[in-house]
Parts: sequence; structure tokens; C-alpha cells
Amino acid sequence: MKKLAWLVLMLISAMAANGFAQTQKLVIATGGIGGVYYYYGTQVSEIVNKNGIAAATAMQTAASVDNMLLIRDKTDPAKNTFFIATVLPDTAYFTVAGKHDKFKEKPVKANILWMMYPNYLHVVTTDKSGIAKLADLQDKRVSTGAPGSGTEFTALNLVRAAKMDPAKFKKWEKLGAKESEEALANGTIDAFVWSGGLPTGSLVELANTLDRKGMKLTLVPLPESDPGVTNFMKEFSGLVDPLMISKDVYGTAADTPTLAFWNMFVCPENTPVELAYKTTKAVFENLETLRASVKAAKDTNPESTAKFIGKSAIPFHPGAIQFFKEKGLVK
Repeated sequence: MKKLAWLVLMLISAMAANGFAQTQKLVIATGGIGGVYYYYGTQVSEIVNKNGIAAATAMQTAASVDNMLLIRDKTDPAKNTFFIATVLPDTAYFTVAGKHDKFKEKPVKANILWMMYPNYLHVVTTDKSGIAKLADLQDKRVSTGAPGSGTEFTALNLVRAAKMDPAKFKKWEKLGAKESEEALANGTIDAFVWSGGLPTGSLVELANTLDRKGMKLTLVPLPESDPGVTNFMKEFSGLVDPLMISKDVYGTAADTPTLAFWNMFVCPENTPVELAYKTTKAVFENLETLRASVKAAKDTNPESTAKFIGKSAIPFHPGAIQFFKEKGLVK
């Protein structure tokens, strides 16, 4: 009887603990169906659920700006409902700092949980364009990305950091990635900006197309010594990483210095410490599961996140920091 009573007591305790976890709801804001954000966020939702941390659901959104609005306006601690999200770091910074139009009156209060994977900044041109450095764009025909896109947001901040006015380009286009690639191949623009992972498959195809036309795909170098790049890095201090795109990626003539933005997983500032800790811990203890579904997650690892803690313009959540301290990566 004593053994039976003990087993019943343990069962009740387990059910109570699980019930407590399930009273907390996590809504994971991602991006459009088919994009990396959507699959990444959906997989995180599954990990959170399977580990009994909270009742988690993933939702499709218009990505970064939309996600920060959801964190700001839909999180409701009184109902134990917290929105966490995938987001571009420059967008996150502008919304937290109140520099984005939709957040000037009410900045979002958000913290970082972890860094996901890097988006590399590509300034794409050809060997026939005469563009050798960032400042050379001023007198050229340039596409800065589709209106409202993350690429456009980054591109406009980059050219303005270089003291250029896009309205004074020889021709200013606002084309999506596919349209920009076609325009470069057809000679109707001289360069375009793209932010994405390595390799971006469509750029590999573009390199082949240009080869057939007697041209070579060229990436404009963005070294830290460039004044425009220096200004840009100051603006987004702690959010960008100076990295290199190997010449083997797109068959360029040389390795190209550039900048990489690490996509972030963020949460409301008022997320309970235990919830943030357990969510972060579960994801990093199930990386193989995440990577099996999301190729870009190969760059999600504790070391990549730890190097940003204490250096990012957006603070990390105390619950996340607790996990990285336990791993011995943060003092």
C-alpha cells in the first residue's frame, strides 16, 4: 500500500508540474510559408511542446517588423501568453530604439534569447561595371531591394552610412531579388543589394548566366576600413559580424570581405526567467532535431550566441544568459 500511495503521489506531482507548464503559452511568430523563418520557428515550437515547457504554437507572419509588433502589442503576462519571434537584428534594433516609424511613439521592449544564423550582405555587380568600392555606387544604376523588405532596410541604411542619397543614383530601382538578378544580367542595372545565406542559390545561377554572356559576377568588398562600412558598423554596433565570402561560393575572382547580420530569436522583456531559460535550454539540447529540418540551423550553436552577450545593442534575456553561464561560455 505504501508503494502504491507513493506512486500515486508522484503521478499527481508530475501532472501538477506539467499542468503548470501548460498554463504558459508561447506563440512563435515566424515569417512567410516556405521561408527559413517559418520552418525554423515551427521546429522550435515542436521542441518546446515535446519538452513540456509551455503550450507553443507557431504562426505565419510578414516577418521581422510584424513580429516585433506582435511582441509589443499581443504579449499578455496576465494571461500567461508570450510572443517570441524570429527577427533580423537591424529591424530589431530600430524597433527597440524607437527609430522605426511604427515604433517611434512606443518602442518594443524585447530581449534576445539566442542567435540563429547569419545573413550575408551581398553588393552584387559584374566585372564590367567599373564598381570597385561602395562609394562607386553613387553614379550607377542600383536596385536596393523590394519595398518593405529586410534587404531594402539594410541596403538603405548602408548607402546612407556611406553618405550617399539613393535618390541621386543614376537610376534607383526597388526590385526584388529575382527581378534584380534579371536586370543585372540584361544590363539595365549596374548593381543590386541582397541579404541572405551562403550560398544563395539564385546567385549561383546568376553567375552561370553572366558567364555565358562573357561577364563575371563580382561582389563589392565591404572592408571595415571603408568609411561607409565603419559608419554602418557603429550604427549597428554589436549586431554585425565582419566575415568573408569565399571566392569558391560564387566563383568570384577573390574572397570578398563583407558584413553578416545574425538573425535573432527574441522575446518580450517581461518573459519569466524560468520560461526563457527552459526554452533556450531545450532548443540547444535538441539542435540535431532542429538541423534535420532546417539547413540554416547548422550555424545555431552556443558559441555563436555567447560571443554577442554583453556586446549587443539589444540586451539578452537573463534566462538565456543563465543557460550560457551554465555552459561555461559566459562569466
